[in-house]
Amino acid sequence: MVTDPVSDFIIRLQNASFAGKPDVAVSYSKFLDSIAHALKKAGYVESVEKKGALLNRELVINLRYFDTGPRIHGVERVSKPSKRIYQRYGDIRVFRSGFGNSFLSTPKGVLADEEAKRLKVGGEVLFRIW
Repeated sequence: MVTDPVSDFIIRLQNASFAGKPDVAVSYSKFLDSIAHALKKAGYVESVEKKGALLNRELVINLRYFDTGPRIHGVERVSKPSKRIYQRYGDIRVFRSGFGNSFLSTPKGVLADEEAKRLKVGGEVLFRIW
C-alpha cells in the first residue's frame, strides 16, 4: 500500500525517464491527474490519458525526451505527509536559475511556480522538478 501517492508518482516518472521508457502507468486519482496535466503544461511530459474501466482506471503518461536525453533529470518532494510546507505567492522564488519548477497545490488547482506567481496565489509546495 502506498502511503504517499505524490512521491510514488514523481519517483516513477524519474525512474522511467532514466530508464528510457516511453510511458508510465500509475493508478488514477483526480489529484494525480491534475498534477500530470500541470506537468504537461510545463513541458515535462508529452501527453496524459486515462485508460481502463471505472474501478481499474489508470493514468498513462508519455514522457518527453530530447536528443541529449530525458526532459526530467531529477525530482525532490518538498511537502510530505508528516510535514506540510506552504508558500505565499510573494515568497515563490526561481528554482535552479529557471531550469526547474516547483509545483504547488493552490485554490486554483495544481500550478507551476511561474503560473502561481502570475496568478498571485500561494499554496502547498508539492515537489520540485528539473
